[in-house]
Amino acid sequence: MSNKRLLDRLSRLKSLQYSVPAPVAQGQITRLIGLTLEAVGIKASMGEYCMIYPDKGDPVEAEVVGFSGDRIYLMPIDLVEGLSPGALVRPIAGGGDVQVGFELLGRVVSGVGQPLDGKGELGCEQSVSLQGRAINPLSRQPINQTLDVGIRAINSLLSVGRGQRLGLFAGSGVGKSVLLGMMTRFTEADIIVVGLIGERGREVREFIDHSLGAEGMARSVVVASPADESPLMRLRAAQLATRLAEYFREQGKNVLLLMDSLTRYAQAQREIALAVGEPPATKGYPPSVFAKLPKLVERAGNGDHGSGSVTAFYTVLTEGDDQQDPIADSARAILDGHIVLSRNLAERGHYPAIDIEQSISRAMPQIVGADHLQAAMAFKKLYSKYQQNSDLISVGAYVRGSDVETDFAIERMPLMNAFLQQGLDESYQFQKSLTDLALVLTPNPAGTQQAAQQQIQMG
Repeated sequence: MSNKRLLDRLSRLKSLQYSVPAPVAQGQITRLIGLTLEAVGIKASMGEYCMIYPDKGDPVEAEVVGFSGDRIYLMPIDLVEGLSPGALVRPIAGGGDVQVGFELLGRVVSGVGQPLDGKGELGCEQSVSLQGRAINPLSRQPINQTLDVGIRAINSLLSVGRGQRLGLFAGSGVGKSVLLGMMTRFTEADIIVVGLIGERGREVREFIDHSLGAEGMARSVVVASPADESPLMRLRAAQLATRLAEYFREQGKNVLLLMDSLTRYAQAQREIALAVGEPPATKGYPPSVFAKLPKLVERAGNGDHGSGSVTAFYTVLTEGDDQQDPIADSARAILDGHIVLSRNLAERGHYPAIDIEQSISRAMPQIVGADHLQAAMAFKKLYSKYQQNSDLISVGAYVRGSDVETDFAIERMPLMNAFLQQGLDESYQFQKSLTDLALVLTPNPAGTQQAAQQQIQMG
């Protein structure tokens, strides 16, 4: 064979090697226990995505959540129907990518980014990894600007900074979702990202119609994963809401991230961890739960120089109104402040039921003036003085004149109660909140005290 003919054949063979598709490794399902699938025959790393092909029904996406030897543990995102031993499993590339873009504004999506509102395809031209880019803590912009949330008690006594992360701590039925809805309507933000994680399904429509409204929805993205969905779907919904907030922050926008609730996110991770055999630690929560909480929360906040901000509010369910619940205790340590809602106040019809004594904003000393900070401390001191003597006062055992500060607290208590309460549709701007705070603390003749109370109540 001449050299020319040999070279021609080699050239043809070389061109053919690129047309042969690369082999795709596939395995089989060998075991199903509870929520966990066990597969053999594939190599996949933690967090990688696979596709399961049951004998009946559509393929279902699953995530690698653990392994033991050559056995891979998978958690399906949705219910798997028609599954039988030997079902095929294949790794998929780009399974962790999500669609992003301003086309998402006004839309409601699932935990995997699929539309739920019946408005057709999302139409986003860009996609990014679900895992955001970690920001060097020294590159983050400091919290140095106040944020008006429209709630008088928070604006004046628990001032919030742009880029701050706060928790709303309360038991069930105390009004944390209602307070979150009020802040959704009243807070100044370019874009709102709402994550409804593990809550009742009916609350999704109620939040969209009543809390956001048509005007609010136009600048919002809602990620919904109700309680009846798989734990992996709830976990991914929280991650997706955070990733969308990060994307809009990278575009220079000031974002308000609302997540209801952080506790359901932790419970979803607990279900996954226990299913793959991780031993429980504190009150049934495995250690991985407490490792994932800061990873999620730390992604919010101010971005590096030139980008926007993500101000985040997370609701935290305190089971049995126990403020020492492990999730509540862990969240309180990693957040920039906490607002505690009291069941006792809620039962008395005092809304929002904010317990001023137990609540704190860690960023407040850096973002408000000295006069404002001093007035807030004076209010808390006066309110606490009354609460310390409330038992004596209620039974008539306290004698006026025994303590000057207590006497003043008794005199101002009607004004303080009126100041701390607010209607669902009432919004108080930041400066108006400070003006009302001054009215509460300024001594006035008995004849003008009633007028001051009426002014506070009427706004």
